[in-house]
Amino acid sequence: MTKTSDLIVSTSVARHVRLLTLNRKSKRNALSNDMIADLGATLRDAAIDKDVRCVVLCGSDAFFSAGADIKEMRERGFEAIDNSARRSAWRDVANFPKPLIAAVEGICFGGGHELALLADIVIAGEGAVFGQPEINIGILPGDGATQRLTRVAGKSLAMLMILSGQSITARIAMQAGLVAEVVESGRAQIRALEIADLIAQKPPRSAELAKAAVLAAFQTTLDAGLEFERQAIRFAFSTADQQEGMSAFFEKRPPNYRGN
Repeated sequence: MTKTSDLIVSTSVARHVRLLTLNRKSKRNALSNDMIADLGATLRDAAIDKDVRCVVLCGSDAFFSAGADIKEMRERGFEAIDNSARRSAWRDVANFPKPLIAAVEGICFGGGHELALLADIVIAGEGAVFGQPEINIGILPGDGATQRLTRVAGKSLAMLMILSGQSITARIAMQAGLVAEVVESGRAQIRALEIADLIAQKPPRSAELAKAAVLAAFQTTLDAGLEFERQAIRFAFSTADQQEGMSAFFEKRPPNYRGN
């Protein structure tokens, strides 16, 4: 099944896996307010769709996204990147409860990089480049990079990228923890879908709980995070899928997870 908005193409590519494609190629997938709104709405739908267990987000072979829409910023100024609708859409992305994988080829700059930072797993093609070049037009990142990039990659690299506008290669991004795997150029989407298929075979509630527990490590203290983990696994033990997984293990058969 394929659903197409003007800016986001949503395709069911495998059982329980949804592929979302950024579809503004003439603008190198620049993240306009309309595009972010479409992405947020599409992820809201995927969040409540019981058939969706994992989502892969991709751009094109030449660019994931070149960043925010500079034309909008020139016309609307600060309000172009700081308005209630855009903030709400970014929250929909950040709060998406299911595993989200970004397949990155080519340019991944500015708001596009900030979007990739919201993915749970990033798979990059060898030729991918990552950057926060906002300082080159007299501003700074405004969709989360000063906070998320610093938490993931550390102060020194975040400062280098943000203060100089200098981009980094996929290999350096992997060394810094921004990328999980680097694959041959043109194969990022293929590899991301392989991982998504693997995740989609796991119990969906446990996957959502595990995602939330890992994210808690970035958002709270160690003690609070450990308590969150305990409560999450306590809930997992109450699910029918946990009983199915345990039974399948001892019966030496594939489990049949139903999401309950």
